[in-house]
Amino acid sequence: MSSFWFYFVEGWRHIISLDALDHQLFILALAVIYTFKEWKQVLILVTAFTIGHSLTLALSVFDLIRVPSSWVEFLIPVTIVCTALWNVLRRNQFRQIRTNYFLALFFGLIHGLGFANTIRMMLASDESVGTGLLGFNLGLEAGQVIVVLAILLITKLVVGGIKIPQRIYIFVVSAAVFVLSLKMALERIPSLS
Repeated sequence: MSSFWFYFVEGWRHIISLDALDHQLFILALAVIYTFKEWKQVLILVTAFTIGHSLTLALSVFDLIRVPSSWVEFLIPVTIVCTALWNVLRRNQFRQIRTNYFLALFFGLIHGLGFANTIRMMLASDESVGTGLLGFNLGLEAGQVIVVLAILLITKLVVGGIKIPQRIYIFVVSAAVFVLSLKMALERIPSLS
């Protein structure tokens, strides 16, 4: 069981640490359009993201798929750019739930490749790969839930307390996420040589 907890803590750290800004920005872009009353929908959304990254994480750890890390590190902020842009451009400012679930699941596949670069070497030398993957994924999920709850609480304070209209809040936060993630993507463009 200690192996499970080791990987759980590693998954938790991977999403909560300051080095995980790209993953946190993605969760912010996904969750900013929801209110605290919709917490169940947001948790389902984050779980769709977890399913996506769990799939590619497992495929990568078992060496069934490999993508150069330079491309993965570039594609992760591209997923954030797309999600934030989707929030800014759509005519119906509020939820299009099926599309959001698809984005979370599909982009989770790309983020899973990034997580795989972190955990692949640790799991390769460990005999309990299944336990390690489960622990790491559950740690990630727990960390994501904490990030989502923080986002929903901040949204409640800003929209409910300060009384900033939700559509303006969504636009401002999404635009800021867009700019930050675009900067990350431009800094990470892989060389073609």
